[in-house]
Amino acid sequence: MRPLITVEEAWHAVRTALPPVQAESVALAAAAGRILAQSVYAERPQPPFDRVMMDGIAVRWQPTLPAAFSVAGAQMAGSHGQILVDPGTCIEISTGAPLPEGADCIIPIEQLQRTAEGYALRDSATPAPGQFIHRTGSDCAAGSEVLSAGMRIGPTEMALLAANGVAAPRVAAVPAAAIVATGDELVDVDAALPPGRIRRSNDLALMAALHDAGIEHAALHHLRDDPEALAARLSRLLQAYPVLVLSGGVSMGQRDYLPGTLERLGVTCRFHGIAQRPGKPMWFGVGPAGQLVFALPGNPVSSLVCMLRYVRPALLASMGHGPAAPEWVHMTAEVASGGLTQFIPVHLESDPATGLHATPVGSRNSGDFTALSGTAGVVELPAGTEVDVGQPLRLHRW
Repeated sequence: MRPLITVEEAWHAVRTALPPVQAESVALAAAAGRILAQSVYAERPQPPFDRVMMDGIAVRWQPTLPAAFSVAGAQMAGSHGQILVDPGTCIEISTGAPLPEGADCIIPIEQLQRTAEGYALRDSATPAPGQFIHRTGSDCAAGSEVLSAGMRIGPTEMALLAANGVAAPRVAAVPAAAIVATGDELVDVDAALPPGRIRRSNDLALMAALHDAGIEHAALHHLRDDPEALAARLSRLLQAYPVLVLSGGVSMGQRDYLPGTLERLGVTCRFHGIAQRPGKPMWFGVGPAGQLVFALPGNPVSSLVCMLRYVRPALLASMGHGPAAPEWVHMTAEVASGGLTQFIPVHLESDPATGLHATPVGSRNSGDFTALSGTAGVVELPAGTEVDVGQPLRLHRW
């Protein structure tokens, strides 16, 4: 096994191996959750006209307003063309409508009383010039950048794309990925369970983690601990997928064949072994055609930690997603790391005054995935660090 590298060195090795972002155009309705691969600019000022903000009447303000207004017309959202000529009259108006020409004040319906001729002002009414008018271009000017490449398309991004006429946005192509569980001890989730065997769970957990990165259709495979069969199947998988995520078979055991097999298939090892716990045996390499190969430890907690610390952020970055802002939580107990960076599962509690607080979960070993139930993720405790109660640590959510 090669010398251990630090967590930051491992992330740098992964980050610098990523291929250029590939993009494609999709229909806007299919773009939700995708990563934007273009900038979007306002096609016109926002709002594009003086927009009315309240239901009521549009009038021309004057220091002494009439006590009542007769109705000269109506202008609802989606209509236009009304002109207020006589300052003693009003135009009925609805929220979202363009401000009629000649009007400069909106009096909301709550401050009015309907009369036979029109509207009278209630005693509570205090009209002011320009009130309840959203002026043209006050949000942004035409040509302003409203969205930038690297943003994930959620509800607000979808609204801005639609409002600016982007019917087929350019988005990052989602890489095809295969998740490969290795080991003779594994059986399918619905199969009979002979003595000494366990059900496959890592591949499904990793699939769920990739789903959160927008990779919703990762293919699942199971390979036995047979060097010749491994080589044949992995060769085919390398030809079919630009991303392989493997679980198990990467440590120093007699049947940990993956590192040697991958290198014989032309996958260049970038690192094997990280100074962290759990997840120390992780292996990462780049295939002859630029394939990204993440070989994670088989222990469930180790596998998940490596997924959320390296694999998922790498695939998001490969799709042009900007780095997420670190999330910090305050510890409720003292923790110490020793000579390796520690990833510690935590429960979270939120306090309105002091924010998020993390309580460590006493996982007994990297195979104890039952301890993860109800946890929010892991905190990262750098090597050689001691943290007191109340001090912050970085959180990585599952």
